[in-house]
Amino acid sequence: MVGLQFSSAVITSVAYSSSRCRRGMTRATINMPKLQPGRLSLTLPAKDLVLQEVMGMGVGLVAATTSNLEKKYEPSTNGTFPSVSNVSDPMVIAKLHAIMEAVADRVEMHKNIGEQRDNWNHLLLTSINTITLTAATMAGIAATSVGGPLVALKLSSTLMYLAATGMLVVMNKMQPSQLVEEQRNAARLFKQLHGQIQRTLSCGTPTSTDVEEVMEKVLALDKAFPLPLLGAMLDKFPKTVEPAVWWPQHRQGQDRQSGRTDGNGWSVELEEEMREVVGVLKRKDTEDYLRLGKIALKVNRMLAISGPLLTGLAACGTAFVGSSHGPWAATLGVVAGAMASVVNTMEHGGQVGMVFEMYRSNAGFFRLMEESIESNLNERDVGRRENGELFEMKVALQLGRSLSGLKGLAASSFSSSKKGEAIEEFASKLF
Repeated sequence: MVGLQFSSAVITSVAYSSSRCRRGMTRATINMPKLQPGRLSLTLPAKDLVLQEVMGMGVGLVAATTSNLEKKYEPSTNGTFPSVSNVSDPMVIAKLHAIMEAVADRVEMHKNIGEQRDNWNHLLLTSINTITLTAATMAGIAATSVGGPLVALKLSSTLMYLAATGMLVVMNKMQPSQLVEEQRNAARLFKQLHGQIQRTLSCGTPTSTDVEEVMEKVLALDKAFPLPLLGAMLDKFPKTVEPAVWWPQHRQGQDRQSGRTDGNGWSVELEEEMREVVGVLKRKDTEDYLRLGKIALKVNRMLAISGPLLTGLAACGTAFVGSSHGPWAATLGVVAGAMASVVNTMEHGGQVGMVFEMYRSNAGFFRLMEESIESNLNERDVGRRENGELFEMKVALQLGRSLSGLKGLAASSFSSSKKGEAIEEFASKLF
């Protein structure tokens, strides 16, 4: 009887301790053997009884844990282990973090350099206008002077005009307002790329392909928006106006063959809708901004030539003040200097170069949308495309439209093309 009480107490303490251990385990079942008084032999020592119960409890614990592990790591139908396939390569994650740090550094670099070049634009504009107007004033005063003051005023005015001419040539070649717009676009696009890398790291399973794609995007942005001024600066007066390109060129997909046209959010109606949207973007938005870019480029080229030309003529006129052609020379020196100041203010104060770059970037934005839509439509396997519903929402947001508005645009484009008429509506409502 004493042996039975002792064994019951020990079993109770073991059960209590095992219940405490069970709190820290996941999906483990402890099978406690039940004592049956009818079969219990009082002749067994208490020590043997406790050993038997603990051994039985351990066998049940091992069996339960083994069954749970087998269920957890049971291969799927394709013979792969899901828990292992979802683990990313640590080296891939490390590379993406390194690229993300470089992209963040580029955002700050372009932002700081953009502010610096904006200061250049304001300071050079103010300085050149001040020099030009001062030279014109001195030329007018020299026309009414004689002797020593005439020579001093004439020489000072001529030198100031020549200095203004040289500064205008350099300023018109660089186009600081256009440089500022380039840096703004670069900072914005690098910031977008930084967010894309963050989403890839937090929501997806990065692969080496993701690393290569991100590297290509970084290098494409570096090429589209270079930081140096000497050797790598973009041509500010190109012969032909083309949309800005800041993304890696997509490989041209093969001609789409007949196959499954639904699934992954795609349908025949959605494909037709996207084709109509691409058509409107090409015929209206992209062409219109390229046309405006050509006009801005012509105006900017004309102003860039006129400014230094006027200051040069003013310098020549001032040099002949006091001679036999004194009245005409003084008139040329004063009037040409004043007009040069007006032209310089119109070009750089009005930031015509920035306007040209803005039109070029907008055309590039629409070109990127066209290539993105066409690359999805040319992909024959709908499973490899971006989800159709999500893609449609992105296109609608980028164009500043609702989903119903996007469908209405596609329907209007289809009806106009069917009638042989040109659609008057633009695809984008943002700009």
